[in-house]
Amino acid sequence: MNTPEQELLNQLSQPKTRSVAFSKLVRTYQERLYWHIRKMVLSHEDSNDVLQNTFMKAWNGLDGFRGDSQISTWLYRIATNETLTFLSNKRMRSQNSIDDVEESLVNNLQADNYFNGTELQLKLQKAILTLPEKQRIVFNMKYFDDITYDQMEAILGTSAGALKASYHYAVKKIEKYFEDEE
Repeated sequence: MNTPEQELLNQLSQPKTRSVAFSKLVRTYQERLYWHIRKMVLSHEDSNDVLQNTFMKAWNGLDGFRGDSQISTWLYRIATNETLTFLSNKRMRSQNSIDDVEESLVNNLQADNYFNGTELQLKLQKAILTLPEKQRIVFNMKYFDDITYDQMEAILGTSAGALKASYHYAVKKIEKYFEDEE
């Protein structure tokens, strides 16, 4: 008996059902991927742009997807890479330091009409932005998305041990940020 994922893979591999199956894939994963991206770029508009690029890359890469990993893992890998590319391009375009870009992200978040979080949530986002990029990604994936270390290993291409260490250090840095802010 085929699982829903196997059924979707079968539909994606056949030209007659590919388009409908891809629409289903988008409906299934777009909200999760949007929030995964949003936690890194913090802007609604930028998140939508990166999400659109993610799905375009997925569509164009369907023939190369062999099913060695789950569809969700493959999509998260694409979304993460697209987000990192976006942030890197943003840094290069602005010719600013990483700190300036991160400060700009916080300012954009505070001005974003779509952000309706509390002061505590804003403070948490500021704390997360103080983390190095890799720790920020690992923290977001573990804390907000509840992605397992094994899944992260497949998405990020880093060992589970290194990911656990990154998460541990990220939590410690966030705790320190909150202590220093008191």
